[in-house]
Amino acid sequence: MNDDLFTSASAMPLMPSNNSIDNINNAQMPLAARLRPQTIQDYIGQQHLLAEGKPLREAIEKGQLHSMILWGPPGVGKTSLARMLAHLIDAEYTSLSAVLAGVKDIRQAVATAQMTQQTSGRRTLLFVDEVHRFNKAQQDAFLPYVENGTITFIGATTENPSFELNNALLSRCRVYVLRRLGDDDIIQLLHRALNDSDKGLGQKELHCSEDVINILASAANGDARRALNLLEIASDLAEQEITLEIVAEILGGDVRRFDKGGDIFYEQISALHKSVRGSSPDAALYWCMRMLDGGCDPLYVARRIVRMAIEDIGNADPRALTISLAAWDTQERLGSPEGELAIAQAVVYLASAPKSNAVYNAFNTVKADIAAMPDYDVPLHLRNAPTTLMKDLQYGEEYRYAHNEEGAYAAGENYFPKDIADKIYYEPVPRGLENKIKEKLDYLRQLDQESDRQRYHYNAENSTDER
Repeated sequence: MNDDLFTSASAMPLMPSNNSIDNINNAQMPLAARLRPQTIQDYIGQQHLLAEGKPLREAIEKGQLHSMILWGPPGVGKTSLARMLAHLIDAEYTSLSAVLAGVKDIRQAVATAQMTQQTSGRRTLLFVDEVHRFNKAQQDAFLPYVENGTITFIGATTENPSFELNNALLSRCRVYVLRRLGDDDIIQLLHRALNDSDKGLGQKELHCSEDVINILASAANGDARRALNLLEIASDLAEQEITLEIVAEILGGDVRRFDKGGDIFYEQISALHKSVRGSSPDAALYWCMRMLDGGCDPLYVARRIVRMAIEDIGNADPRALTISLAAWDTQERLGSPEGELAIAQAVVYLASAPKSNAVYNAFNTVKADIAAMPDYDVPLHLRNAPTTLMKDLQYGEEYRYAHNEEGAYAAGENYFPKDIADKIYYEPVPRGLENKIKEKLDYLRQLDQESDRQRYHYNAENSTDER
């Protein structure tokens, strides 16, 4: 599989190109190929790598490009990025496909790079698509030439490099993670394709509503190449306007009005969440099915109901989280319709379960306190003391091992820094399982108050700092 953002053709085993895209206006080329970017400004997405001030951007601008591994899903621009980098640093561009190439092709590519360097002084950027398919011997064949600068090596992979590439190659390359493109990125690309008269579809003067563009972006699922391919097919079928009917025909089914990422999308997910929080299983199921019927990714709904289980149910019924995760797993393993039924089951359970946002509130309060408070030292009694020096410094001194205490509870002990010893963050609600948790915590706090072994003394005259 070629992961080029802007081409659907498979890479040839060896294709020196002098990095020229002079034939980009060729009307016979696929739309995705014609829109291949040549500048950073043309490149859509991956701003975490290419924005001003980012290390990769600075390396490009200084002409100090290094060998790298580009790791990301299909269609996010790995090959396009490599081609653009070669163009920007004026390097010879040569590509290999790990599916088709062997050691012989690698040697040929290196020999060509050496000759180019000797005759013109230009460096060679060697791009290897699906580099994870190379075995250890093939990967090792690059090492001397990467090390001596004969080639600037860029490998593209959809698999985790930590598992698929040997350490020797990884140690000589920097790994960059390319993220799946967002719908906004895809929409921007589609608009560019429709309006560009030189490389895109601008000469056709096609009308395309925002609803249609949003549907195409949603159907692409973060894959820019797929989005452009769908648009190109739609443009071939359209006369003056790319309609919902044309898009439905291309996608092989009915296209509902589901504005993924837009107002309707957020209104429906809000309605689902509020129905669950409000303990209305019928309404929750209705909004869930509205979203699924409208084309929403079931995995997105699964992720959101996990959030609901944590935020709105929590320890009032811990089974809610387990059931939500099981629904997510079912969707990933089985797909639809079995997965969607599991999601529906989880939604109904969550809406019917007792509610508590106690953990959610505690989490947010602690997070805010940590941001606002000093970084308190760990109290000495809570520190581990594996060495003599640490013991001499009183690490772990007077620590009370709870299992050796009555009821396996060290009454009067405190596990906070002294300055915030009286903090209480988690306040269980009197509903569901949390009612039992509340009773237990109230009992333990009573034991603390009655204990004659208080860790900290709040009377200033009697107070002693551990440090």
